[in-house]
Amino acid sequence: MNIIFMGTPQFAVPCLEALIEHGHDIPAVFCQPDKPQGRKMQLTAPPVKEAALAHGIPVMQPGKLRGNAEVFAQLRTLAPELIVVVAYGKILPQEVLGIPAHGCINVHASLLPKYRGAAPIQWAVLNGETETGITTMQMDTGLDTGDMLLQDRCAIPEDMTSGQLHDVLSKLGAQTLMRTIELLGQGSLSPQKQDDAQSNYAPMLSREMSPIDWSRPAWEVYNQVRGLNPWPGAVTDFEGSQLKIHRARVREAGDSPLHIRCGDGKYIELLQVQAQGKKSMLAEEFLRGRR
Repeated sequence: MNIIFMGTPQFAVPCLEALIEHGHDIPAVFCQPDKPQGRKMQLTAPPVKEAALAHGIPVMQPGKLRGNAEVFAQLRTLAPELIVVVAYGKILPQEVLGIPAHGCINVHASLLPKYRGAAPIQWAVLNGETETGITTMQMDTGLDTGDMLLQDRCAIPEDMTSGQLHDVLSKLGAQTLMRTIELLGQGSLSPQKQDDAQSNYAPMLSREMSPIDWSRPAWEVYNQVRGLNPWPGAVTDFEGSQLKIHRARVREAGDSPLHIRCGDGKYIELLQVQAQGKKSMLAEEFLRGRR
């Protein structure tokens, strides 16, 4: 099938690789423009661009889609049968949605209609969910509101971080996408309307979410540590500077070397931390030289 792929971050790469592996024709890949990253603010290509170029696929990086007649003309010239969108970072206007014969399919990292929006993986962990998954949907002009096509579920273990769940769901997303395209080719997909009453929103994360309020229940603090790992990270004040907490666990008693009492009387044991300007280290290393 002739498929245009639209995606930007590492999460989308397995889906692109799967399309290539299964022999689909990818005449072009769309992704966000290169952005400055790191302390030196070096201009860096997104992971999807690097993957596409490694396979010799042309890459297009328009700054905007809405009202961009040049992009619309390019897409019509490419004449895709289908557009696949995975974490592209832009809402597709109706002019784009109407170009492919089979429309546009999105791979979303939640069990819709729950966790629409930009950060479904992290919010599932932040809220202490025990299950999440992948939903493929037929895109419309709304934010993750299109008809659902397929869903695959996966468990969220109690100690799993957002970063770990990201890696699991990126691979699952590729599998779900391939099944969706196979059924699409057979004409056997059965789109299902979303129940808007069951929806909630997963907004982008920010550094303002990082500081820990130790008066909250221990499990909420623990989920904050997991949900904000790897970015932006959960932090607390320590000796006049910031201490980032990478790994922790809930304990009923304060009998561990490094622990903090929470508002419900339970404790958070710190397992891996990072002092400001220092490298990440285990609690045992951190405590050496400190009473």
